[in-house]
Amino acid sequence: MSTEPPPGSGGQPPEDDPFKKQPPPGEGAGSPYDRPPEGGGPYGGGPYGGGPYGGGPYGGGEPPADPLAGMPPLADSGKRTLARLIDMVLVGIVVWLISWGLNVTEYQVNAERVDVGDSVAQSVIAAVLYMAYDTIMIARSGQTLGKKWLNMRVAHLENGATPSVQTSLIRSAVLWLPFAFCCACVWTVICGGWSFFDKPYKQGLHDKAAKTVVVSTT
Repeated sequence: MSTEPPPGSGGQPPEDDPFKKQPPPGEGAGSPYDRPPEGGGPYGGGPYGGGPYGGGPYGGGEPPADPLAGMPPLADSGKRTLARLIDMVLVGIVVWLISWGLNVTEYQVNAERVDVGDSVAQSVIAAVLYMAYDTIMIARSGQTLGKKWLNMRVAHLENGATPSVQTSLIRSAVLWLPFAFCCACVWTVICGGWSFFDKPYKQGLHDKAAKTVVVSTT
């Protein structure tokens, strides 16, 4: 029986990951993140190829590689917002149907009481479904339906690979738990809207937590 973990189950991305970034043209077949040989650069400096007196980040060595080298361009924040709205509507319909079927639609009001308990139950349903949808889809292909339809995907900032299940879960938890339980659309605007102002990687707060970026596939 094989002991190799299945693709997308965490750890290192599979070698055949179609989203793993490629080196820039003319840079050879290696990754821009290949470790330098022991002893640093050709002059025996530190791990960054510094001078003979220790190198280091200020020792005159080569600057660190750009994490986006070899990746497709970053996705437009406006398109990201539209993709998120598509996903919210798709999953929201399922949340409403399940809540209606279980008779836990939000804030049922009658002549005697407001049933806040039902709203909590609906929040739990929403959190579970939104997080499951994002986690499974992103870990599987880097794309939710909204992102797929608008030609973008989520990638590890470090190596461009499809995020693992653990990374996808962190990303979706930061995005959806506050949305479901306390802040609703306000949190979505803050968390996702952060990408409009973030430099240089256009990351939402959920991207920062998971160390991911969203890139174009066209």
